[in-house]
Amino acid sequence: MITWEGVEVSYDGRRVLGPIDVAVANGEWLGLIGPNGAGKTTLIKTAVGVVSHLGEVSLDGRRRRPGLDIAWMPQRPHLPDEMGVADYVMLGRTPHLGYLAAETKHDVDTVYLALEKLDLLGFARRPLDTLSGGEAQRAVLARALAQEAPILLLDEPTASLDVGHAVEVLEVVDQLRKEEGLTVVSAAHDLTLAAQYAGRLLLISGGLVVADGKPAEVLTESNLRAHYGAGIRVIEDSEVPIVVPMRHSGR
Repeated sequence: MITWEGVEVSYDGRRVLGPIDVAVANGEWLGLIGPNGAGKTTLIKTAVGVVSHLGEVSLDGRRRRPGLDIAWMPQRPHLPDEMGVADYVMLGRTPHLGYLAAETKHDVDTVYLALEKLDLLGFARRPLDTLSGGEAQRAVLARALAQEAPILLLDEPTASLDVGHAVEVLEVVDQLRKEEGLTVVSAAHDLTLAAQYAGRLLLISGGLVVADGKPAEVLTESNLRAHYGAGIRVIEDSEVPIVVPMRHSGR
């Protein structure tokens, strides 16, 4: 379980997040949604430990162990241009290696399994700067999966991906969640995709949680219009709501 308790973040004396109190159970998929600048990415970064914050982020009641408990797929990762894809994904194994230790067979197998799951085996020796935006996005996710951490934090994991690859990536994550008990927290702008994969949604606006619950409870027209503005229609589907952007009348 990952828990945020009284978490607040301020920049230049202005509070941009919190206070936030939320707990995510082991094996749960929590989707973070909200307008641009709402605080989704900042909330994820507090768990990783890359932004200063008040309050406490804990894992099963204890402090996080850097690199071992949490795998993070940032929104704008740094990709060394000339590094090969397999070597880049191997960086996900770094927390498991001792000082100056060489990779083991398990490390190599883990990397190539992650490449296979994300349809990147044919790119293993390709330099990162030769990849398309979508291919690079999958390489970043492969690195996170290779880390084998029990908690996976994804910041816009389907950005730069076409619809087909977006679904494939989310299916891989969901399969790992089900098979290995992975806990997933993901920030997303595509509300319909978020509803299809996350069993629970957290709507953040102005740095605060304004709705928390199952997709059908959170993705209501009243909620979305209040925090995203007009021009949104929610279609009730048999399983999850479908969010459709609508043109303003008269245009």
